[in-house]
Amino acid sequence: MAKTQTTLLGIIGGSGVYDIEGLENTRWETITSPFGEPSDALLFGELNGQQLVFLPRHGRGHRVPPAEVNYRANIDILKRAGVTDIISVSAVGSLHEDLHPGMFVIVDQFIDRTIAREKSFFGTGLVAHVSMAHPVCHRLGDHIEAAAAQAKMNIVRGGTYLVMEGPQFSTLAESELYRTWGCDVIGMTNMPEAKLAREAEMCYATIAMVTDYDCWHPDHDNVSVEAIIKVLLSNADNARSLVKTIAPLAQKDQSTQSCHCKSSLEHALITAPKYRDPAMLEKLAVVAGRVLD
Repeated sequence: MAKTQTTLLGIIGGSGVYDIEGLENTRWETITSPFGEPSDALLFGELNGQQLVFLPRHGRGHRVPPAEVNYRANIDILKRAGVTDIISVSAVGSLHEDLHPGMFVIVDQFIDRTIAREKSFFGTGLVAHVSMAHPVCHRLGDHIEAAAAQAKMNIVRGGTYLVMEGPQFSTLAESELYRTWGCDVIGMTNMPEAKLAREAEMCYATIAMVTDYDCWHPDHDNVSVEAIIKVLLSNADNARSLVKTIAPLAQKDQSTQSCHCKSSLEHALITAPKYRDPAMLEKLAVVAGRVLD
């Protein structure tokens, strides 16, 4: 398991994100979860003496579609590995003219339109309700913004991410509807990932990489896998540069442990102690252990 330190940064994203120059002492480690099979093993590595943990969201080789990702197991094994802060790197479509392919967005809100995913660690036998009013960590967002400024990258702070079920892309009518809702980008992966990170009392922030204009833009071709991959490959260097710059900023942050994300379960449990299911307690020992002890 990971060695103890104040901040341990976890990165969830594609394989190109963790191919970082200077990453040393790398090893893949399989960690089991009571919530089932995660997407892949975890890649541990050291960057300038700082340990990082990487998780391929879709597995190496992109084997798992968005709706079949075991988000609960993924967040659970990151917590078991000692990860405190999560940076999610995700490909998205743009719903605005001024968010063009190649740009990055530091998302601050989500609209969850997924319908077929397990969205909570809690359930019958142990009920909890966490606040998602502000679904990402503002402190981590500050670090991403500062890292982007250092790298002179074209990044926008703030935006609403519409999370669709997939795996098909939007119809034109859907794309136009989401634009009327004030959504900025659209993708398939950050829910329930963000909700589960909040339940696990882990700081979470999203770097959204714009790859296309979905299908609403009259002057651009409809979204295709080929077009997405082309932009992703061109953005890979920028994504790696961001991660490399964010890591020391997060490590030096002395406010990590006092961040409000770390106490999101403080008043969330509603099931009276004597009625809590022992099996659920065992299953949640790592995710919610702080408030269950």
